[in-house]
Amino acid sequence: MPDIRQELEKRILVIDGAMGTMIQPYKLNEKDFRGELFKDWQSDLKGFNDLLCLTRPDVISTIHREYLKAGADIIETNTFNANRISMSDYHMDIQDVDINLSAARIARQCADDFTAADPSRPRFVAGAVGPTTRTLSISPDVNDPGFRTVNWDQVLFAYMEQIRALVQGGVDLILIETIFDTLNAKAALFAAQNIFEETGKTLPIMISGTITDASGRTLSGQTVEAFLNSVSHADLLSIGLNCALGAHEMRPYLEELSAKAPFYISAYPNAGLPNQFGEYDESPEHMGSQIHDFIDSGFINIVGGCCGTTPGHISHIAAHAARAKPRKRPVIEPYLRLSGLEPVTLRPDSNFMNIGERTNVTGSRKFAKLIIDGNYEAALSIAKDQVEGGAQVIDINMDEGMLDAVAAMTRFLNLIGAEPDISKVPIMIDSSKFFVIEAGLKCIQGKGIVNSISLKEGEAQFIEQARKVKRYGAAVIVMAFDEHGQADSLPRRIEICSRAYKILTEVVLFPPQDIIFDPNIFPVATGMEEHRLNALDFFQATKWIKEHLPYAKVSGGVSNVSFSFRGNDHVREAIHAAFLYHAVKNGMDMGIVNPGQLQVYDEIPKDLLELVEDVLLNRRDDATERLVNHAETIKGAGKQKDVKDEEWRKAPVEERLSHALVKGIVDFIDADVEECRQKSSRTLDVIEGPLMAGMNVVGDLFGSGKMFLPQVVKSARVMKKAVAYLLPFMEEEKKKSGSVQKNAGKILMATVKGDVHDIGKNIVGVVLACNNYEIIDLGVMVSCDKILSEARLHNVDLIGLSGLITPSLDEMVHVAKEMGRTGMNIPLLIGGATTSKVHTAVKIAPHYSFPVVHVNDASKSVPVASSLISKELRPAFMKTVDADYERLRDQNKNAQAQNKYIALTEAQTNSFPTDWNAYAPVKPAFIGNKAFNDYSLAEIAAYIDWTPFFHSWEMKGSYPKIFQDPERGVEAKKLFDDAQKMLQQIISGK
Repeated sequence: MPDIRQELEKRILVIDGAMGTMIQPYKLNEKDFRGELFKDWQSDLKGFNDLLCLTRPDVISTIHREYLKAGADIIETNTFNANRISMSDYHMDIQDVDINLSAARIARQCADDFTAADPSRPRFVAGAVGPTTRTLSISPDVNDPGFRTVNWDQVLFAYMEQIRALVQGGVDLILIETIFDTLNAKAALFAAQNIFEETGKTLPIMISGTITDASGRTLSGQTVEAFLNSVSHADLLSIGLNCALGAHEMRPYLEELSAKAPFYISAYPNAGLPNQFGEYDESPEHMGSQIHDFIDSGFINIVGGCCGTTPGHISHIAAHAARAKPRKRPVIEPYLRLSGLEPVTLRPDSNFMNIGERTNVTGSRKFAKLIIDGNYEAALSIAKDQVEGGAQVIDINMDEGMLDAVAAMTRFLNLIGAEPDISKVPIMIDSSKFFVIEAGLKCIQGKGIVNSISLKEGEAQFIEQARKVKRYGAAVIVMAFDEHGQADSLPRRIEICSRAYKILTEVVLFPPQDIIFDPNIFPVATGMEEHRLNALDFFQATKWIKEHLPYAKVSGGVSNVSFSFRGNDHVREAIHAAFLYHAVKNGMDMGIVNPGQLQVYDEIPKDLLELVEDVLLNRRDDATERLVNHAETIKGAGKQKDVKDEEWRKAPVEERLSHALVKGIVDFIDADVEECRQKSSRTLDVIEGPLMAGMNVVGDLFGSGKMFLPQVVKSARVMKKAVAYLLPFMEEEKKKSGSVQKNAGKILMATVKGDVHDIGKNIVGVVLACNNYEIIDLGVMVSCDKILSEARLHNVDLIGLSGLITPSLDEMVHVAKEMGRTGMNIPLLIGGATTSKVHTAVKIAPHYSFPVVHVNDASKSVPVASSLISKELRPAFMKTVDADYERLRDQNKNAQAQNKYIALTEAQTNSFPTDWNAYAPVKPAFIGNKAFNDYSLAEIAAYIDWTPFFHSWEMKGSYPKIFQDPERGVEAKKLFDDAQKMLQQIISGK
């Protein structure tokens, strides 16, 4: 049998249409469904279409052949509900094997007949595996969100029985389809891999999810990218979407999958959305015209139809597919890609990932008591606080002697599944007992992290556990621990981590980007000589791992480092902040922290910071003694600390506002902004002045690694509270000025999909609103489809896109493309921390023929908006912008050209043509070396390029412009003058 992958490289394959739609015209009655085999069955069987494989195989065979005649390359077995869970509704649990065997053999015979008739076009059989009629992620009882009608083991067993029978029946591939709950899909994938291992026969796997409505999520709440991340651990043939939506509604989600998945892409939508009678009205021509768009846009490799489609629909689709080229699979960077309900991707340029530590019974007395007392509702509030505080992953541990850890882990994770505000982030399942870890893995539909496995019990157990983690679809933390104990020195850390990495990547074939090493964070300042290098060894081990173990990540439990100072939070927070600063600089990617109690590195008192870093970096023999002595002076000194903390209240109000923003202090914000408002001629000046300046400080600290995301979130809360206080005053000023009736224009603003940051966007919105622009703020995580539809609905004058993280840049490019594709003519504003004028000019503007302008900060938003909306001002404004952007594109093109290489064969064809027979060499004026024994150094000095000179002194700038630089100019001129004096000494002393 030909390899289906080879066929997919050559052409778009067509999968068949709806089985149920084709059965309906036969008008089969109860007797047809029962047949002779089940004529006395205890319950009604009409409607159980899968049973027809046993009672009316002629009908099923005829339908398969009609789809094959219509041009289908892949036919699905009639087994969508042929699993013991779904079949229990008909009391037919034990018939599942017979139905699957019969269904596979019927389809096999039909496909083989058509392949024999035309061997140049092989036909394939997909063993259809439906989602079952139960869900592992959602409770059917509104009063008990932790309740499940089935568990993982039951679903796994049902899937294994079905897949085993399909494989025995001779299918070519397994199709896990119409997935509305990704946890069910993960159980199906697990079952398939078990059966492949059991039978020694591995088949390609197709997986197809279903988006249930315009929210762009599965029924269990996952986004398309989160779904992709959750199932990508399997070696899939394809991933795609089917059912629920018509082709038009499916398009944006299919486009996203096509761009982000390394697998082939499938799509088989319904024939439109069902009408009020539950019927599908789209004709083959109408549906086909929409699917042509998928094909022509290069989104898909496999196409067909779901509910409401017939051989007529498939024939129309197949004709167009035959003339088109298949999608080329993109190269996907090997990043750590996690998911809860939403995706989380750790890129090389990502900031430190915070893992919330408070949902851990071994680390939080409060959480432990709540769990032991059975107060899970209150325990959930701790998890929610962690996420709201900026945790991007939450660590859950139930290892407590008074607990049934498996039951507690299962219950808590099931409850989290009903809390979208918590389950949106990935879960870290933390336990020293692997059976507890497995219990947790059976409850999460996203791609989480296992914490942890190690070589402690030897290689055999390590390999077994790693293989299970991989099969469950999780990333893994590997402790630096082996048969001889924990790594407590740099050489031991390197030895264990390198050994574990080699086993994982070469034996288990674990994706290296999903390996996270914990090189052991041990306490510092213990007074023991052998502990002096604890922090420094961790930093150096982290750096070594990042340099020598490709794609591996580094994590650790940060609170361990300050264990010697428990009870002294002031010192502990300083140690944590300083430790994190140096660890991240050396490559630490993530860590278990309390995101609500992170100190700002630059805010640590300088005397304390010096003492802490002396210990961490082992800079002095008496470092521990000095830190301990200092710690005693502030231990338990709550009042002294309060006095010291209140010193900032004596500063000018502008400094107080900046301090409050950086530290995330909301206590005095109303009073301070009111004081500042009283000093200002208009309320808006408070926002554009001191508040904006404070947020710029936050941005600088965040960018330099001295603040982390949870702290930025706290700053955002302070900013929002300040703006909320000022808004009524600004409204009153507008009324008094009479500007309330004027509307300068309507602007839609949104933080793009994949990004939850809106600090800057909110500031811009306030500034624009105060200048009489009507603002429609769609919030965060806004899909392209919603941005465009809302812009049309409200007939806006401008669209403003915001984003803080790097992936937002790609999403902005996508929005611009879609605006161009759909014929929009609204100017587009680009803003946010990661955006730039160069990126806007090079990557975004070329995809949209109407104005695209980068807005550097909120203060520039008003003049840019007014210039774009004004018919009189826009031409001249855009002429300047276009010229500037064209210059940037040329500069970028020239810079890129220097680094582009072509193939050797192409370079050889471009070789310089020579004809040495026709060339007469010119005799040089002299041969040999020519010495200038007395050359003027002053003449040579006139040709010195001073720009590299300044660069070598780490003063960026070009000569002589650097002298005008407001920050570097004065020092640059001093340096230059000193160099001139030295140069004159050399010249005169020759």
